[in-house]
Amino acid sequence: MRRPSREPFTRDNLIHHSMKKRILVLGAGFGGLELSTTLSETFGDDIEVTLIDKNDCFYFGFSKLDVMFGHVQPDAVRLPYNKFVKPGVRFLQETISLIDPIAKRVTTERGTYEADFLIVALGADYDFAATPGMADATEFYTLAGATRLSEILPSFTKGRVLIAVGGAPFKCPPAPSEAALMLHDYLSTRGVRSACEITLILPLEVPVPPSPETSRALLAAFAERDINFIGDREMRLVDTQRRMVTLDDGRVFPYDLFLGVPAIRAPKILEDSGMTEDGYVPVKPRTLETRFPDVYAVGDCARQGTPKAGVFAEGAARAVARALIARLRNEEVPLTHTGTGSCYIEFGAGRIGRVDVDFFSNPDGPTGTYHEPSVALRADKDYFGSSRRARWFGL
Repeated sequence: MRRPSREPFTRDNLIHHSMKKRILVLGAGFGGLELSTTLSETFGDDIEVTLIDKNDCFYFGFSKLDVMFGHVQPDAVRLPYNKFVKPGVRFLQETISLIDPIAKRVTTERGTYEADFLIVALGADYDFAATPGMADATEFYTLAGATRLSEILPSFTKGRVLIAVGGAPFKCPPAPSEAALMLHDYLSTRGVRSACEITLILPLEVPVPPSPETSRALLAAFAERDINFIGDREMRLVDTQRRMVTLDDGRVFPYDLFLGVPAIRAPKILEDSGMTEDGYVPVKPRTLETRFPDVYAVGDCARQGTPKAGVFAEGAARAVARALIARLRNEEVPLTHTGTGSCYIEFGAGRIGRVDVDFFSNPDGPTGTYHEPSVALRADKDYFGSSRRARWFGL
């Protein structure tokens, strides 16, 4: 990139040389919130960021487990977007109907918006139709689904519990394992664990593939708690009438209580726009650039080389923010998407483990560093949530 040849960068000469740049951010999840916040902190009112999301609030994915097990009420985990107030940023609660990545133009039910830079951070949609019967089944990956299960669980006293996933990739890979361990605690506290059987079915060979140590710890925890683990299998059919799940190898598992994890896909609007290939938006992993000039994609909707989890969307958003800041300052653009992130894992009994994963540094493949479960790590997880509540929403 060209470097400035005359006066040094200031906010004033940003406006003088290029006027206010229009940046359009689609989706107010981890990626959209972090990107908009970083740009606001850097440029303030000297930039024009428009953040669009169809929802009226944000919630952390991990909070759904707390809702399901009755630790918190649904309203307590909702963070309203009207609290997201940043200089230079306007939030619009609108539904996107058309994306033109060539013109960098977006249409909603309320208007049309054009930008100098377009960042797609729309996440992934749950594809209930991909698994026949899933639309009628109980699941804990939406807030509504977790709330429904929170009303069912107190009356469950005996029988077979089945936790199964509709396919890979899926959101927050450790969450089904966490659900199994937390369910063991929940049933044990109520004195009915001995009358219940818990089976966890994942489309992965082990719970956390990048970290063999983390996977061994989880498998040991399952064995200690008499939780049946079946790896490398996907559910293909949910029969809610007969209460049976059929796997991709033809095996059938009956259940009395089902905790489903739906398949995912990039939002159809991205497919209609011509941005996707094989279901997701392809990007350059180090820069998050799409094949369309000045258009980036981050998070679950993109094929960015990391798992579908909020912390990785946030890391990608930081990288795009740094690139945009450099471009607006007419500086050399850094390659700062590191593909790293930390996931906290509930092991039950109040203990939390952590795995720090790196997807890019090792040419032989992803690596993970495991931190053994402890009560002390709960403070780290709590800070993860509270720091972002404060940074993004001022709460």
